[in-house]
Amino acid sequence: MPAFKRTAVTLLAAGAVVGTTLATATTASAAASYHCKTSSSPTFDDPSYNGPDSDNWSFDVKLCAKRSGGYIYTTATVYWDGPYSSGTNNHFTFNKARFHLQTKKSVRGTDPVVAYANYTGLERALENSSATGNGSYQTGTIKTKATAASYLADGYIQLDWSGDGKDYKAPIHFTASPTV
Repeated sequence: MPAFKRTAVTLLAAGAVVGTTLATATTASAAASYHCKTSSSPTFDDPSYNGPDSDNWSFDVKLCAKRSGGYIYTTATVYWDGPYSSGTNNHFTFNKARFHLQTKKSVRGTDPVVAYANYTGLERALENSSATGNGSYQTGTIKTKATAASYLADGYIQLDWSGDGKDYKAPIHFTASPTV
């Protein structure tokens, strides 16, 4: 009888370990991770400000894409180093600002856009930077039905400065994410 109990306990323990290992492996393989690329912009000067304080802005953008469950997910995070003075960092710096996120199909030549979204919350985030002029902004996520093709995240910033009498300036482009 003791040998039977020992065998039963051993089999139950082995079954629990195998079940846990299989559950963990399934969960880990199902959780796809983002493939990201961060790139930087040159510095941009606020054309409506000519005072003595700093008024330059520089941007870093992290573009990310992942494939999971038959879909492509793309997202972006914008980081900036802006003016540190309260005289140039306020709610009147921009008329509009947005991040234009794109999901693109990777092909030879120009990659076609399969989905996009404009994230206008960037304006509020920029105008509410830290006291040192730094900050970040996370876009939402675009979810697109996938085919066997490769996809990537791409995007750009557009700024409409207050007081310059013009609309959006030329887009500020960044390096696309790796393909997924």
